[in-house]
Amino acid sequence: MGLRPERDFFVGIDSDGCAFDTMEIKQKECFCPNFIKFWGLQPVATAARQTWEFVNLYSSHRGTNRFLAVIETMRLLSERKEVKTRNFILPDITALSEWVSKETRLGNPALAEYAAVVNDKEIDRALAWSKKVNEDISQIVFDIPPFPMVKESLERLQNHADMIVVSQTPVEALKREWEEHGIDRYTKLIAGQEFGTKSEHLKYAAKGKYPDNHILMIGDAPGDMKAAHNNGVLFYPINPGSEDQSWEQFYKEGIDRFLAQEYIGKYQDKLIADFEKLLPVKPHWA
Repeated sequence: MGLRPERDFFVGIDSDGCAFDTMEIKQKECFCPNFIKFWGLQPVATAARQTWEFVNLYSSHRGTNRFLAVIETMRLLSERKEVKTRNFILPDITALSEWVSKETRLGNPALAEYAAVVNDKEIDRALAWSKKVNEDISQIVFDIPPFPMVKESLERLQNHADMIVVSQTPVEALKREWEEHGIDRYTKLIAGQEFGTKSEHLKYAAKGKYPDNHILMIGDAPGDMKAAHNNGVLFYPINPGSEDQSWEQFYKEGIDRFLAQEYIGKYQDKLIADFEKLLPVKPHWA
C-alpha cells in the first residue's frame, strides 16, 4: 500500500459489525444457509447452524475470515454429540486447511488461482460456496445505514487523521456499502480480504509512517484487537450488542483522548477488559 501520510494521525476502521449493522444478516441469511447447503450438512443442520453462529457472531472468532470460519466450525462440529450420535461423517476439508496455512490473501481471487492449479474438488467447493455467499449478499444486504455516530465520528476525524477501511470482507462489497451511504469519501483506501490480513493492512498502511500512539484501530472483533496488538498500536472496541453506545462514547470522549494522546493506559485498558468479557472462547455446549 503506497499510502503517504497527509495528517498527523491514522485510523483503521472495520466494516461489518463495526461501522455497519450487517453481521447478523450476512451470517444468518447468506453465510450459514450456504454453508449447510454446499457441505451437505442437512442431517446435522441444527447443530451446524448453532455452531456457525457461535463462531462468527458470539465467540472470540467473531469477524474471522470466512475460510478460517469454515475450518473452525467444522472442528467444533466434529466434537459435538449430535454429530457423533447420528454417525454423520463430516466433509474432509484438509485441502482448504492446507491452503489457508500458506496464503494470507484469503479471498476469492487467490483461491481461484489456487483452484486452477490444484484441480481439487474440495477447493472447488469452497470457492463455489464463497461466490454464492457474495451473490446472496449483493441481493439481500442493502439499505443498511452505518451505526449512529459513525458518520459524525468520521467527520470529526477527517482533518486530523488519515483513515482506511480494514476488513476481511471482499472489496467489492465494502465499496458498495460505503459508497451507498456516502462515507467512502472520508477514507483513503478500502482494504478487504484481497489485501491480506488486517495485521498486514495496518502494517503496510501505517506502521512506521506515524508514531504508534497516533495509530488507532476500531473494531468489533478480537481479530481487530489482535491486528492492533500485532502492530503495537491502539485499539478502540465496538462492543457487540452495544454498538450505538460504543460509537457515542467514541464520538464524545474517545476521539478527544486519542488526539490529545491521552488514550493509552487506564482508559484503553478498561475498554478492552469490558470488550473481552463479551466473546467467549468455548461454546456453552462444550
